[in-house]
Amino acid sequence: MLKRRKFWKRVAYVLGSFLALLLILFIYLASVSKIDPPEVKDRSSLQLSRTEISPNFYALKNDWFHKSNTGLYELYTEGEPFERGVINGKLTTELIKRQEDYFSAQIKKMIPSDFYLRFLKYFIGFFNRNLADNITEEYKEEIYGVSQSASDQYDYIGDNYSRILNYHAAHDIGHALQTMALVGCTSFGTWGAMSQDSTMIIGRNFDFYINDDFAKEKIISFCNPAQGYKFMYVTWGGFTGVVSGMNEKGLTVTINAAKSDIPGGSATPVSLVAKEIVQYAQNIDEAVAIARKRKMFVSESFLVASAADKKAVVIEKTPDSLDIYDPNKNFITCANHFQGNQLSKLASNKEQMDQSASVYRYNRLSQLLQQNGKNTVEKTIAILRDHAGINNANIGLGNEKALNQFIAHHAIVFEPEKLRVWISTSPWQMGQFVCYDLHTVFALAGLKTSREVYDFSLTVAADPFMQTQQFKDFITYRNYAHDISDGKTINTDSLIAKNPGYYHAYVLAGDYAFNRNEYQKALGYYKTALTKVIATKKEEAHIKEQIAACNEKLHQ
Repeated sequence: MLKRRKFWKRVAYVLGSFLALLLILFIYLASVSKIDPPEVKDRSSLQLSRTEISPNFYALKNDWFHKSNTGLYELYTEGEPFERGVINGKLTTELIKRQEDYFSAQIKKMIPSDFYLRFLKYFIGFFNRNLADNITEEYKEEIYGVSQSASDQYDYIGDNYSRILNYHAAHDIGHALQTMALVGCTSFGTWGAMSQDSTMIIGRNFDFYINDDFAKEKIISFCNPAQGYKFMYVTWGGFTGVVSGMNEKGLTVTINAAKSDIPGGSATPVSLVAKEIVQYAQNIDEAVAIARKRKMFVSESFLVASAADKKAVVIEKTPDSLDIYDPNKNFITCANHFQGNQLSKLASNKEQMDQSASVYRYNRLSQLLQQNGKNTVEKTIAILRDHAGINNANIGLGNEKALNQFIAHHAIVFEPEKLRVWISTSPWQMGQFVCYDLHTVFALAGLKTSREVYDFSLTVAADPFMQTQQFKDFITYRNYAHDISDGKTINTDSLIAKNPGYYHAYVLAGDYAFNRNEYQKALGYYKTALTKVIATKKEEAHIKEQIAACNEKLHQ
């Protein structure tokens, strides 16, 4: 009896200690999930209000916001960090709120449990506990200004400033924790003998996919900051980081994710390193210096092109090291693996090259560049739209091994020496590409009349492939795939018939049948999937595991 009493007393003590530790941990996580905003001396801009000049056109001081007839949104801001952030928020307030709605809806779809959502909040808070320490005061003030226009309905996630600041690390967190097509991008450039007029042409697909809604409202932002160079970048509501941009000196920067280990804590978000480069660098040496001084918590490639240097390089950066890849040729290519002498030898990079779709996509890009001869803007766009495999093989629409995976948030083409940039319109990179001349747009400070600001004469037409039956079938296929993820009933043979060259159509059909105990049917789908071009070794392993599972079920 005495022993039993001592036993339960010990259990109570252990449980009590454990609960106390949980309480302490909860209090700690709650405290680190909130980030103190920067101290701003002049907050007078909070009293400003925008003026609706005409439908889809707003102005505030010298700044303006316009929805183009192309469906793209155009934003011009200037001045000190906090004020330009506040004005950005006031001009784009509806887009900021909708973008957070889209983002939150996808998170809830992926994690329907309220308990796990709260846990995710505190996990991200802990993970990003030192985030603000790694962001410059300028960018914190700008983000704080934007956050004044965020929705209050997401207070359960965190206050407006903490949320908007954390969203700037979403690319990095998704990259580190998922290492999937969420951040699989391709970029390249030509100059000298490889370009028809010898000037630089840079192209890139930004394959950052959250859901279809997320890419609907792209903002082409033109920023004239109080410090640094004028620059443009492609973004979305509430996001001030740069993933694709060019400044008035003809320096461009685009980012490509590389293989990363799961980090132990936050550092400077990749998009803010890219922003600092495009805002403050006028040549490659200055871009390298900025990248070198910033600590990041994921591995990334920055393709930097410079009109001053008349060439491009890839700055390859991990949390610990930096390498420069200079091909010493008149073209450069970049997928999602390192190429420099130092970082290409990393075990993680070799694994990326062996296991992922990066090398295949890189080889297809190289093949097209060689086949196309002297490059032009039109040829660059055609490469960005290419959905075939090596030697024009049919690998199905949507394959991660293709340059065009039909998930791109945007595609973009730069002519750095001419300060011209082409940006894709929906859907993905298939719509028309419209051209902005930075000389023209930055002369429009104080614009008070609604007008189109892109150069009509340089528009590149939409891809005629959109008119084909194959493309229409692909749209139907995507709808079927969405139905499966929503738990709806579908006809698996109809799913496959709409995209028969794509291995993942058979995987989806196999998983659907397997979950309904139709093991013989699922087995047939999985076996067919193995005969197709599979994007990654991980997916191939999944298919083989499912074949084994089907055989086990059928022989029970």
